[in-house]
Amino acid sequence: MNEVDFIALAITIGRGAAWVIVFVALAQSAIYVFQLIAAAIALASRPPVARSAVLWHRYSEVAPPIALIVPAFNEQANVVESVRSLMALEYPNYEVLVVNDGSKDDTLQCLIDAFGLEPVERAYEAKLEHEEIRGIYSAPSSDRLIVVDKFNGGKADAQNAGINVSRAPLFCIIDGDSVLEADALIRAAQPYIEDPIRTVAVGGTIRIVNNSVVDNGRVTQIRLPNKILPLFQVVEYLRAFLMARLAWSHINTLMLVSGAFGMFRRREAVAVGGYTKGSAGEDLDIVIKLHRYMIDNKRRYRIVFIPEPVCWTEAPESLAVLSRQRARWQRGALEAFFRYRHMALNPRYGRVGILGFGQMLIVDVLGPIAEVIGYFLVPLLWLLGVLDTDFLLAYTALVFVFGVFVSVASLVLEEVEIRRFPRARDLAVLTAAAVLENFGYRQLNNFWRIKGYWQYIRSENDWGEMTRTGFTPKD
Repeated sequence: MNEVDFIALAITIGRGAAWVIVFVALAQSAIYVFQLIAAAIALASRPPVARSAVLWHRYSEVAPPIALIVPAFNEQANVVESVRSLMALEYPNYEVLVVNDGSKDDTLQCLIDAFGLEPVERAYEAKLEHEEIRGIYSAPSSDRLIVVDKFNGGKADAQNAGINVSRAPLFCIIDGDSVLEADALIRAAQPYIEDPIRTVAVGGTIRIVNNSVVDNGRVTQIRLPNKILPLFQVVEYLRAFLMARLAWSHINTLMLVSGAFGMFRRREAVAVGGYTKGSAGEDLDIVIKLHRYMIDNKRRYRIVFIPEPVCWTEAPESLAVLSRQRARWQRGALEAFFRYRHMALNPRYGRVGILGFGQMLIVDVLGPIAEVIGYFLVPLLWLLGVLDTDFLLAYTALVFVFGVFVSVASLVLEEVEIRRFPRARDLAVLTAAAVLENFGYRQLNNFWRIKGYWQYIRSENDWGEMTRTGFTPKD
């Protein structure tokens, strides 16, 4: 091959790669447009949201018992406030079951001191595998709080231990750094009460608590974060929950119930083997297993997202911690996709196989690689004269302008339907953040996702320490 032929081949390959990158970007854009439309339809078609008092009057006598399982590893900064909030929830029959997963800090001692815990005997059946339990504690003044102390085995392992020790037909997973709103349980239980046969999992909304005021386990004043990274994450969470998960729930193809706040029927969770030990995306993994189990057994079912039950959680405030979190999320998505690859685009699994796994393929598997390569390849090919200016401008508009549109549209949905940020100033700040995140922050996220790709290829299983600063107390 002479030099001219080599250059011609390189140009052809470059143009082909550029068009593949554009195709992936267009496919992602189509998915986001679908999510936006489906979420808008879901919000417009649902019945009026009942007040908490109405739900209590309607459902308190028929609400099923719930076990709140709180896996905790090095959560001394927030765990006491989180447990206090859980102990004060408005729900008739529930217990709080904290699983101390071999914490290296004073998580266990903080709980013992705060609630006067003492060792107790509690019988349980070990249906799911997990690391050895060292002890079980309870407060003499209340049998509602149970603390399980076990050897470290990871979050999924701790959740399995909590499921084994629990006794209620429903369990709800709550992160140890989270605070539930008082009516979150009664709202999350509503689908189980209204459709007890088909409902197997329910997810609620996760919101960022950074800089909001927490008093006695309650968010008493909602404030936007005063740092740029958590502020960008507020926009991300609005987009992920109010748009994406509401859209997929509307067509019963929800692939993820957040590990920070998800409610499951214990019977089906045990039937699928509980949480997969060692998984970086245990919340995604168990939902896929539930889909597979219910479809394989030809059972009608629902996995539901509802916006009103709100869980407040602390978001990372440093680039180092945030990068570890996003790399782990990406690693978890890849693990789940390839672990259950037989379901991907398989008509046997209906919408889950075609649409759910199709979305994972485009957004989680192909998306990060295509976007990062595009950041370098498209401008380079334009500089070399391989691509014309119209192509460069079209690609830039697709990446940046459409990203701004989707983020701002999510804020519009939030303002029209949920209105958690009533002040005009907050909406103005969020709108500015929705624009700015597309110029640097989004690109940085994709580099972190490539890091997660590399970790997956190398079979790294490090969870990564999530440093907590603690909730903002009342002045």
